[in-house]
Amino acid sequence: MYDKYSLKAEEFINHEEILKTLEYAEKNKNNKELINQILEKARPVYNGKSVSCAGLDHREASVLLACKDNELIEKMYALAQEIKQAFYGNRIVMFAPLYLSNYCVNSCVYCPYHIKNKHIARKKLTQEEIKKEVIALQDMGHKRLAIESGEDPVNNPIEYILESIKTIYSIKHKNGAIRRVNVNIAATTEENYKKLKDAGIGTYILFQETYHKESYEKLHPAGPKHNYAYHTEAMDRAMNAGIDDVGLGVLFGLELYKYEFAGLLMHAEHLEAVHGVGPHTISVPRVKRADDIDPNVFDNGIDDDTFSKITACIRIAVPYTGMIISTRENESCRNKLLKLGVSQISGGSRTSVGGYSEKDRPHETEQFDVSDQRELDEVVRWLMKLGYIPSFCTACYREGRTGDRFMSLCKTGQIQNCCHPNALMTLKEFLEDYASPETAKIGNELITKELENIPNPKTRAIAKEYIENIHNGKRDFRF
Repeated sequence: MYDKYSLKAEEFINHEEILKTLEYAEKNKNNKELINQILEKARPVYNGKSVSCAGLDHREASVLLACKDNELIEKMYALAQEIKQAFYGNRIVMFAPLYLSNYCVNSCVYCPYHIKNKHIARKKLTQEEIKKEVIALQDMGHKRLAIESGEDPVNNPIEYILESIKTIYSIKHKNGAIRRVNVNIAATTEENYKKLKDAGIGTYILFQETYHKESYEKLHPAGPKHNYAYHTEAMDRAMNAGIDDVGLGVLFGLELYKYEFAGLLMHAEHLEAVHGVGPHTISVPRVKRADDIDPNVFDNGIDDDTFSKITACIRIAVPYTGMIISTRENESCRNKLLKLGVSQISGGSRTSVGGYSEKDRPHETEQFDVSDQRELDEVVRWLMKLGYIPSFCTACYREGRTGDRFMSLCKTGQIQNCCHPNALMTLKEFLEDYASPETAKIGNELITKELENIPNPKTRAIAKEYIENIHNGKRDFRF
């Protein structure tokens, strides 16, 4: 029985409800009147300086996803772009993954870290090695990391993760500092989530991989991750433990994408219903080639056009949620998805353990092939040429604007009063400390232009003063 308020995985992600949803969507995929009604419901409502959005439930959004009418699809794309602009403006948040260890006891068939892979080099960073990685990331200009680790209670216990977080936050190198550590580790206990909360993490991220229970169990034949319910209910334990911000995601290509899409939105609805706040982020990775992994083995792969439609429909359905696209995708694909709702991207990423402190990109411990191998400076320059503001801001997290407090600001559009000037100030830090001359020139021209787009005269004047102070050597201003 489907019940979004239930705490049981098979009730808030209900197989029968998803099948009924897909049947309903297929039946109505050519119903132009209904589709236009759904699009109208999702359209932003502007009231003076504030803006609100109704969003969509999983059935309504699934109808949009099933639609194949090109004219209506273009309407979807335009709406997704409008919604993204209304709540996130032209800011794109920058981050990098940091792989701590690839020791893992699971048997996930899509991941090269699976326990049966005997020829991959196993590696776990010491705290000294973590320092070297963090300094290398700081020297690139990063301020926000997402730490990654395989599941191994002996090699990667929670104590190791906590110690690593403490090490990361402790490193101040030149003008560099990691101001937010997001954590992407295996499902764990409520007690351990409380420890992560106390350690000062930002967002707790856990990809579901697939919401199809039967497929999930086949894809995870052995190891603790085999337990579908324990994995799927992890976000409830994390939020019960006080972690305000959680990030969802599925690995598109493992199961039929329409099924995954409905399950993902049902999970978001469940979190909103039970905890009063939905996911802080949603990631949309696709299966990619890696050591011992051939993506062609999975017969549910999606092409770029389908991927674009999925992204747009997620943006329309959950308008306030940050959307993440990683360096799994190439420059062309990322360019297209940025227009359709993506608000966070990684840059200069290396998916190998210890990869950043190496001069040449190592491949022997990579979790997946990196399609976009440009350095961070190149990605920042590219974004600015496209008209975006690369943001290294972590102010909301550090000012306590997380969870429902962040969403209450976001849902009225008021978050932009903080985010726009904060993005410009953190970009200015990057330009002063790390950028190439060409990137600095483009960036300073962008900042001068964008300062005038801050609507509040007082805020604009303060932001200009702060940016001048940054130019003169001071750091870490925020609204």
